[in-house]
Amino acid sequence: MSESVPLFRSVLRRVLRPLVTVLALAYFLIDALVYWVVRPFARWIGRLPVFGRVAGWAAGLRPYPALLLVLLPLAILEPAKPVAAWLFATGRPWPALLVLGGAELVKLTLVERLFHLTRPKLLTIPWFAWIYARAVRGLDWLKALPPWQAVRRAARRLREAGRRVAALVRGWHAGGR
Repeated sequence: MSESVPLFRSVLRRVLRPLVTVLALAYFLIDALVYWVVRPFARWIGRLPVFGRVAGWAAGLRPYPALLLVLLPLAILEPAKPVAAWLFATGRPWPALLVLGGAELVKLTLVERLFHLTRPKLLTIPWFAWIYARAVRGLDWLKALPPWQAVRRAARRLREAGRRVAALVRGWHAGGR
């Protein structure tokens, strides 16, 4: 009986590891795609004067209040992804895209900037530094996987093609004047 438990765990690990890897890759891929679309808007919003004042205030926080400052908007906005998935699954793609895009825009703008401002303080918290190091290592591992690399190459080709098309359109537009 006791030999069957480790065998069961071993089989479960072999079955679940590829599934979890695919799900994690899909999650990060969706996040990266949304980031690619929302990034210009997030940069524009991030240049607003209010963020300069917030930056000065956030940089002066102690480690645990800084952690709370980063986690609060993340905790509020991250549940928007399942809501958007539900809206999409129930046949409402436009509201789904609006919910996902809006939440990602706010999340990227707030959390990314707040994390960037407070990271030195956050890394003074031992358990946070430990988790952060493993998360970075895990992301590096995911990014090294062949499917991730293939998606990055495809995205790069699409971006280059988009730039060529945009240059062509600008050339036609300038020539038509």
